[in-house]
Amino acid sequence: MAFTSSIGPPFTLNLPHLHQPTSQKSFYFRCKANSNPSSKSLSPFKANNFLSTKPLLAPKFNVGAQREYSAGGEDESRISDATNQEAFSWSSVILPFLFPALGGLLFGYDIGATSGATISLQSPELSGTTWFNLSAVQLGLVVSGSLYGALLGSILVYSIADFLGRKRELIIAAVLYALGALTTAYAPGLGVLLVGRLLYGLGIGLAMHGAPLYIAETCPSQIRGTLISLKELFIVLGILLGYFVGSFQINAVGGWRYMYGLSAPLALLMGIGMWSLPPSPRWLLLRAVQGKGSLQEYKEQAISALGKLRRRPPGDKLSERQIEDTLVSLKSSYTDEKSEGSFLEVFQGPNLKAFIIGGGLVLFQQITGQPSVLYYAGPILQSAGFSAAADATRVSVVIGVFKLVMTWIAVAKVDDLGRRPLLIGGVCGIALSLLLLSAYYKILGGFPLVAVSALLLYVGCYQISFGPISWLMVSEIFPLRTRGRGISLAVLTNFGSNAIVTFAFSPLKELLGAENIFLLFAAIAFLAVLFIVRTVPETKGLSLEEIESKILK
Repeated sequence: MAFTSSIGPPFTLNLPHLHQPTSQKSFYFRCKANSNPSSKSLSPFKANNFLSTKPLLAPKFNVGAQREYSAGGEDESRISDATNQEAFSWSSVILPFLFPALGGLLFGYDIGATSGATISLQSPELSGTTWFNLSAVQLGLVVSGSLYGALLGSILVYSIADFLGRKRELIIAAVLYALGALTTAYAPGLGVLLVGRLLYGLGIGLAMHGAPLYIAETCPSQIRGTLISLKELFIVLGILLGYFVGSFQINAVGGWRYMYGLSAPLALLMGIGMWSLPPSPRWLLLRAVQGKGSLQEYKEQAISALGKLRRRPPGDKLSERQIEDTLVSLKSSYTDEKSEGSFLEVFQGPNLKAFIIGGGLVLFQQITGQPSVLYYAGPILQSAGFSAAADATRVSVVIGVFKLVMTWIAVAKVDDLGRRPLLIGGVCGIALSLLLLSAYYKILGGFPLVAVSALLLYVGCYQISFGPISWLMVSEIFPLRTRGRGISLAVLTNFGSNAIVTFAFSPLKELLGAENIFLLFAAIAFLAVLFIVRTVPETKGLSLEEIESKILK
């Protein structure tokens, strides 16, 4: 029997069981295109990213035929899983990823630029100031000023993130980045310089919270892991860019001003780009479910936002169906539609489980020695006879390039291999590298190649595991009801543990010796492996709503 479809050429419906009574098991229609025998059968499926239970493009028949769906069972599950993909074009996801990811690049740039800026700032000939003779405490404040600003930003954003929304949060982050960069670059004295560092750090705190949220909530599920891992690649690119700028400006008078000031135009680009993007559709629906405005108005805004993100024509039915299904899912997860997640709710039930997973990963990310191991990069490479190690900025470039290559490998494989295999394998490699570093300082001092190999193994394994995947899991694992506050706590945990490890490294090194502090980090890394194996789930291929309903219940 031939019918005409609104989405393609005429097709034939094979109805082999039409003679059976309607009370028997329901069946799927199999549609074969007359004009294209190779076309695939059509079956009902879910739109992966928005948890749809309807077909994305339902055929319209010119007769009164009605589609029936399987009542359940293995066949339905298999068909649903096989088609659990949202159609999209890569060109439509580039800008919604790129502009939030610039927030990560600017964070990384500050790390790289500070490496050279501290050398320039303290040079009597090159600083271009009369206050170049900084004490250890003053220098520590310059270096860590952005870190403490990020801590403060993480605390502030905890209570206002859901009010601001992901888009406005990133626009404010861009403004703070630009103000911080310009204030630092034109600072007439140390006090103004520290204010600039603090402002820049506030931008880091907001950007590292808002960027993974916006990317995770707007991108198709099947590439969510790739895109959020690419954000980590942007952080590494920023570090590398900072190292390069530092190496070029290191001999210029007042070169530190250029090193810090160059981030201002990048921040301006980020702010303009975020201004041009629509809000997160999921955030709009969250506000609707929380009773913060007209449900219909928020729903229309969400449909429009999703259509713009996917570059669909205004009023398209596909976006409308996806938003309807997401709204149903959100309503079902709320027992009280008028309330927001409270402070204590983040530590209860599924939210506590999510915080243990996300917070645990970012904590282990830092306390396995990530801020500290690279402090030994220069001496290790020098002991191996690398002439480039005489110039700290060039050594940093070498390490930055290697970090970039390994991060790219993680980006390429995270949605193929999954999160858990990369985490387990990478953290095991981190533990092994720390054992090798400890052995080098204890008994293998005559074999510098061991130390160099261990250093590169550490950097490589970190970049395929904790580096990108910790933030990917953080952006995925929290329920939408408390996602903003949960990620705020994870960011706070990250920067807080980073500050503690950075502060404690020098006294611990003096107390324990280099060989024993690396041994301590190795023991913590083995604990991290056990934590991952026992606690961290696999989220590859699941929509954010499916993670909430299947993993956190």
